[in-house]
Amino acid sequence: MGRLQGKVAVITGAASGIGRGTVDLFVREGAKVVAADVQDDKGARLEEEHGGALRYIHCDVTDETQIKAALDLAKSAFGRLDALFNNAGAAMMGENAQNLTAENFDSVMHLHVRAAMFGIKHATPIMQAQGGGSIISTASIAGLQNGYGPYLYSVAKAAIIHMTKLAAAEIGPMNIRVNCICPGFIATPIFARAIGMATQVADQTVAGIAEVAQHAQPIPKAGLPEDIAEAALFLASDGSKFVNGIALTVDGGITVGRTGAQQASLFEPLMKAMGLDPAMLQQQ
Repeated sequence: MGRLQGKVAVITGAASGIGRGTVDLFVREGAKVVAADVQDDKGARLEEEHGGALRYIHCDVTDETQIKAALDLAKSAFGRLDALFNNAGAAMMGENAQNLTAENFDSVMHLHVRAAMFGIKHATPIMQAQGGGSIISTASIAGLQNGYGPYLYSVAKAAIIHMTKLAAAEIGPMNIRVNCICPGFIATPIFARAIGMATQVADQTVAGIAEVAQHAQPIPKAGLPEDIAEAALFLASDGSKFVNGIALTVDGGITVGRTGAQQASLFEPLMKAMGLDPAMLQQQ
């Protein structure tokens, strides 16, 4: 406990999913938090639960002025800014290389890439003036390789990974570390919201998603918001003071390949073609 004692953090997308899990963990670890989101009802409940340790601000991260206002609130309310977690985001299903539109492109890029970029821009002078800080962004395994997310979402997350490296090189000499996290299959409402479910309905799908998610990767458990929150805690804390410019993958091993049973199933047609019983493979 207390790994963020005396530190101040701004977390975007703070009212639900990964953001909410990170807010709760950061406060438990001693941080003062500015929770930025557009879900004002949930933001009000955050303030009730965490009292003087948290301030909520309405923040649409597609608006640069609102991002700056959230960062300025950290300075005015708590006196400093030690960590920024550019976490707000959403997925959009259905688009591909042949049917994407300029409107969809702008929407996805503004929500993810431009928001993180302006977060870095406006956090830098505050952190530089106080001698350093940590900037973290939520990327995704969808930005690392094909097959883990929608088309534009994946492009945006890949851009965040590269932007992280560029910013880490530029502002690292100011003692500002810039890193990102690449979550795997995490049980949050983002999947339901991606297909158009209302927020309250989407929130009710998380338990079912978690049940499915525990079988998606070699580690036999569902990825949960607190798993990503722990990674963000490490990157925000002094324990990572020599970590800069990385994309930290937190995915239970889903990107390393199939589990043993899944891999074995690929050989069943081959066994049958050779006149052998596939059950022999399972026994071996």
